[in-house]
Amino acid sequence: MKLFVQIPCLNEEETLPLVLRSIPREIPGVDTVEILVVDDGSSDRTVEVARAHGVKHIVQHARNMGLARSFRDGIDYALAHGADIVVNTDGDNQYPQERITDLVQPIVRGDADVVIADRQTAKIAHFSPFKKAMQKVGSEVVNKAAGTDLPDAASGFRAYSKASLLRLNVVTQFSYCMETIIQAGNKRLRIESLPITTNPKTRESRLFKNIWQHMFKSGTAITRSYLMFKPHMILGWLGAIMLVVALVPFVRFFVFWLMGDAGGHVQSLIFGTAMLVGALLCFALLVIADLLRTNRVLLEESLERLKELQYRPPAEVTIRHDGVSQDAPAVPTKGRLTRPRVPGDEARPGDGRGVPADAVPGARPATTATVETVPRR
Repeated sequence: MKLFVQIPCLNEEETLPLVLRSIPREIPGVDTVEILVVDDGSSDRTVEVARAHGVKHIVQHARNMGLARSFRDGIDYALAHGADIVVNTDGDNQYPQERITDLVQPIVRGDADVVIADRQTAKIAHFSPFKKAMQKVGSEVVNKAAGTDLPDAASGFRAYSKASLLRLNVVTQFSYCMETIIQAGNKRLRIESLPITTNPKTRESRLFKNIWQHMFKSGTAITRSYLMFKPHMILGWLGAIMLVVALVPFVRFFVFWLMGDAGGHVQSLIFGTAMLVGALLCFALLVIADLLRTNRVLLEESLERLKELQYRPPAEVTIRHDGVSQDAPAVPTKGRLTRPRVPGDEARPGDGRGVPADAVPGARPATTATVETVPRR
């Protein structure tokens, strides 16, 4: 089992050595631990520092692309190099890397698909009371959207199994944290939480300028992800409320009409008609959203199968004389690979059609080839 620890970095030359030194190199249940640094357009010596500390896997962006894109590119690289588990940590040494061992154990045991560290934000000294309250509210909103029960949805210290990464798709440009939880929850992946204690603060966050910007962008990402999976919860309720509101003025006008005093209450009909049109538009959009949701599910299933093909281990493929490749296992014959017999073919010695070349002295060896599946970068 191979573990990749990916570290998104943006000008982290000072703190990156602390992160690299604290990553465990031996973990129970894991055969290989690889370190991947994703440099998101750093202008300092982040890459040089990583190489000086023995990091062999580095993904570089020519310019700053954002945390979500860095995460996605790192995942793509790790899976292409045979990762079975991917752990994401930060280059500012916020998280205790020595807890990676505990973080991956639920996945190693097969008890979880995703493990998210709980920073216990209520105990973090440099968090203001307002920020602590907003972190709690944000986690509750995400839990409602995802159907989960996670105490710290914004934590970036996480472990993902390969199977979960094949099913998750990051489309936001801001941060992957909220989006992947909502996707994982709605796709019924098993998610666990691990309480940790964060390291002392080393710098201000570079992900956002202030907490208001963070709240706005996080809220946008949550809303978009929520609409992807549960459009009926918003459009359906909105349409139902507008329909009820539309009925009130219609009933009011009808009562006045029965009393013979309907002439001065035409505005009730106008308001009711406007609400009715709004309700019908919501229901029409709901039908379209549901059709789009069905289409998205089919596309995601196709994308998952493509990822399985892209990231599977290299396979041996035999090449027949007619030029058609065959994915079925080749038949070993005294160290050679020969093509299985095809109905209607006449087996001739040494032509690769089921008879070993050395069965007849002087016969020509069978034509074979081994094709390695090279994942796209």
